[in-house]
Amino acid sequence: MENLKKVEWILRIAVSGEFLGHGIFAIQGKAAWINWIEQLLNVDASVATQLLLLIGIIDIGIAIFALVQPIRAILLWAAIWGFWTALLRPIMGDPIWDFVERFANIGAPLALLYVRGVPRSLKQWLKV
Repeated sequence: MENLKKVEWILRIAVSGEFLGHGIFAIQGKAAWINWIEQLLNVDASVATQLLLLIGIIDIGIAIFALVQPIRAILLWAAIWGFWTALLRPIMGDPIWDFVERFANIGAPLALLYVRGVPRSLKQWLKV
């Protein structure tokens, strides 16, 4: 296997692992995340829990796509979502270093997008 293909597979596994882990935590109803949703959206715990469950299902879907069929639009979304969730930590009162520590959550999907080829048309964004 050529080196670029090996790098692509390493990134596919990394992105998949990141989103699978986050998805499982979300489905389990991680208390801190429920609290963040309550505060950010001004909703009660039951609504926040349902939203977190939906987020978990989406994250697991991203994990599967990243591993099996890394569609470029999904990889872009993964980078944006990784940025938002990393940024959320200092917004919710954690140290800025919690954001910095999660740069790989942004970089891995962006690197995979780069390796797969940055699209130049809308059709390419949806192509495997």
